[in-house]
Amino acid sequence: MAKYSTGGVGGDDADACELCGKETTKLRTEDVAGARLQVCSDCAKHGEGGGKRSSNTSDASQDPERERRKKTAQRLARMDDARKGDPKHWEEEGTDYQDDPLPYLVRGYGDKLEEARQEAGLQTAELAGELGVDEADIIAVEQGRATRAGIGGSLISALEERLNVKLAEES
Repeated sequence: MAKYSTGGVGGDDADACELCGKETTKLRTEDVAGARLQVCSDCAKHGEGGGKRSSNTSDASQDPERERRKKTAQRLARMDDARKGDPKHWEEEGTDYQDDPLPYLVRGYGDKLEEARQEAGLQTAELAGELGVDEADIIAVEQGRATRAGIGGSLISALEERLNVKLAEES
């Protein structure tokens, strides 16, 4: 059974065969079932050329400039994929970390918050409504993603006060 490429999410300079997933720096382009794929030497036999190099088969490693451009484009694509959302979104709507810094949180703060919320008999939407915040922010804290979600210290303080739970370490 053939494995399919995930788009080259690895961190090294090797590329992966788009047919079997094998990582190698020696890929070549083959037409396989009507699709032009970068494949390893083992999978080249599945190409329409039967694994034999033809004069029109493009091998990126034969042209160092082309190879360099390809690697650069792949790295830029990975960096672009890593960025979530529009940076201006964070400037306009995100937390102002200088005015509302996130405190150091206790270990397992998400589980503690979820337990306290459930003991209070509240759903995440109800708690968010009471505090005037997005439900997604409450869920992010419960899942232990407060830092990545851009949660401010004021929300942590409000949660601690409302549910009588300790989420932040003493300063």
